[in-house]
Amino acid sequence: MPRSPHIEIVYCSLCGWGLRANWMAQELLNTFADEIGSVTQTPDRSGGVFDVFVEETLVYSRKAEGRFPDIKELKQLIRDRIAPERSLGHSDRKADAP
Repeated sequence: MPRSPHIEIVYCSLCGWGLRANWMAQELLNTFADEIGSVTQTPDRSGGVFDVFVEETLVYSRKAEGRFPDIKELKQLIRDRIAPERSLGHSDRKADAP
């Protein structure tokens, strides 16, 4: 039986974004090794797609944001969904300090 949660990265294969998806998937697997069940990469041929889902919930869309996610930002978005109490160490958001 597969562990949960499942993360899916849907990327445009026409745009050549497979390496970016692979790198981000590996970063997520390394960071959340104890919290996630799997990360899959799904090629898409509709053009310009780079979407990240946790389970079936869209957490990042390149088209909606007009840019790719920064890996720090993506890790924070995933963490906020699957383990909000978890610290990401140096990758975590800085508190609003003076």
